Amino acid sequence: MARSANITEGSIIKPLLYFFFPILLGTFFQQLYNTVDALIVGNFLGKEALAAVGGTTSTYLNLFVGFFVGLSSGVTVLISQYYGSNNYEKISKTVHTAITLAIVIGIFLSIVGIMTARSSLIFLNVPYQILDMSLDYINIYFVGLFVMLVYNMGCAILRAVGDSKHPLYFLIVSCIINIILDILFVYNFNMGVKGAAIATVIAQVAAAALVIMSLHRSEDALRFRFKELHLDLSIAKNIFLIGFPAAIESVLYTISNLVIATKINDFGVDVIAANTAYGKIDAIFWMTLQAFSISITTFVGQNFGAGRLDRVKKGINRWFGISMLTSVIFSILMCVFSAPLLAIFNSDPGVIAIGQNIVLWIAPFWFTYVPIELISGSLRGMGNTLVPTVVTAVGIIGLRLGWIFLMPDLDLHLIFMVYPVTWSVTSLILLVYYYSGLYQKNTINLVSK
Repeated sequence: MARSANITEGSIIKPLLYFFFPILLGTFFQQLYNTVDALIVGNFLGKEALAAVGGTTSTYLNLFVGFFVGLSSGVTVLISQYYGSNNYEKISKTVHTAITLAIVIGIFLSIVGIMTARSSLIFLNVPYQILDMSLDYINIYFVGLFVMLVYNMGCAILRAVGDSKHPLYFLIVSCIINIILDILFVYNFNMGVKGAAIATVIAQVAAAALVIMSLHRSEDALRFRFKELHLDLSIAKNIFLIGFPAAIESVLYTISNLVIATKINDFGVDVIAANTAYGKIDAIFWMTLQAFSISITTFVGQNFGAGRLDRVKKGINRWFGISMLTSVIFSILMCVFSAPLLAIFNSDPGVIAIGQNIVLWIAPFWFTYVPIELISGSLRGMGNTLVPTVVTAVGIIGLRLGWIFLMPDLDLHLIFMVYPVTWSVTSLILLVYYYSGLYQKNTINLVSK
């Protein structure tokens, strides 16, 4: 397989880093991609427009995208285990079933999203003065949702066999297109938030086309042919077996964040705008952690499929240490440079001051989230997704909802403190579960199924 990388032999850290850095660069461009809308809208259209495309609107969109990204993790695990055991016939069937699922589920979610957008945003307490702008942005976004899902599924396929470079290249091209069109539509053509949404959709269409072309031109088991699109029920079952718990976990995360967002909305547009600006910077850290998680999932999946359990344990321990060090560095940088970073999105002194408070309440505790991402990613590689989902549901979602609804005199500080508290509890549970060896009872070797 020409573009793939077998990481079941030799050094542990070197192939992990080789796989990780393109994903890390991809996270940068992904964040740049997502940030451009907020940056241009916030500076050219004002804080109301910034609040309209960020805050609750952004979190609501993540409900749909996050579900599918979680589901696509089932494809990553499945293909990585098949690749580790050299089962190329099953890889080919998985590729075509995965793309079929992306198209079907994507179109379904697009329809549901458009039909429920207004009622959902009203229910989520989006302020009336930004409701129409939020709907303008969200409806256009939903029109192009299915191509975004095709792109994400294609990237999951490529990364499963160790190809993290091509997804990076496609993302860079898409990012450049988005930046150019954002400036053109929002600034030159005065299309407002609609222009930002249209630019995003067009850029995602380009990314999806590139990933499909890449798979189509492949000369190995990854080769995609339109005439072979089909739904292999046994493959689809395994994709859902692994991916559905991760998808539900993502949905539960987003629901809890939406509940928090509705509380934040009570504090007005300045707080929403500050939280949006913080979220765009904050996302760099989360997407870096996600890159760590994707890397370890592929590493564990290939080695678990090949029966190399010794490499699995060593890889997890070493990658965990590197991830913790990275999180501490990110926290320090964020706290030191919070003011100029926030000012990039909006120069309003009130917005910046609120944003700086949010940084101090959350960023120093980022390290407490690392075990959640790394242990969950490792367990997914071994086919164990149900337990991490249950732990997350109880430790994060359950505790967050209890905190928000039962905590008396909930001020802004207490709302944001819910994040480090729930990260700490959930991380502790997952660490005990993994290092006690209990996880071994729930692993699934899909190669033998």
